[in-house]
Amino acid sequence: MSGLVLVIEDEKEIRDLVRYNLEHAGFKVAAFADGDQGLERLFASRPDALVLDLMLPGKNGLEILREVRSEPATRDLPVIVLTARAAEMDKLLGFEHGADDYLTKPFSPRELVARVEALLRRARPDRGPGILEVGPVRVDPLAHEASCGARKLVLTPREFELLAFFARHPGRVLSREELLRKVWGYDYVGETRTVDVHVRRLRAKLGPKQSLIETVTGAGYKLVPGPRPGER
Repeated sequence: MSGLVLVIEDEKEIRDLVRYNLEHAGFKVAAFADGDQGLERLFASRPDALVLDLMLPGKNGLEILREVRSEPATRDLPVIVLTARAAEMDKLLGFEHGADDYLTKPFSPRELVARVEALLRRARPDRGPGILEVGPVRVDPLAHEASCGARKLVLTPREFELLAFFARHPGRVLSREELLRKVWGYDYVGETRTVDVHVRRLRAKLGPKQSLIETVTGAGYKLVPGPRPGER
């Protein structure tokens, strides 16, 4: 797999380690130690993926995430947050700001490469099913577009894959563990709140139709074609 990966990481040893392993896997890599310089290069070159530290000189990682997700040209850019901050709230905060994935230092370089490859496969599918429709929700995997009624949905790559997976299994209860395996592509031991954060973000973007994603207590979530009885 090829493509340009932008790395913004202020620790030289980690930056060099990430660069070496990504280049060895066939990627082109542009690496920066400063948040401001990295963000400037990001908007100038539009990389295929971003590996982002949170604690940076200049703009920090959360500030960069906000800017990336607010710009139409980069709002669907796959982003992996790479940081020493292992507290659960730090992880959830990264997801709330639009991160697609999260790795805590120290990390396995092989796992980082695998996660970058998984994100790019999902962001740039070269084959797959046709258009998926569940009630007002419409997902086009090949065009990487989604809408709810007449409104186009602006989704991160992970949010898009999550909605597409729901749409492939309408009405079926999907456990958090299954969603982690099938959408994230690997096991996230003890990280099921990751799913809750992404479902909450999806519901917010569905707006008045957010009840289409139902919570099934003790089981998981399901996408239904219409509102529950008694709702409009």
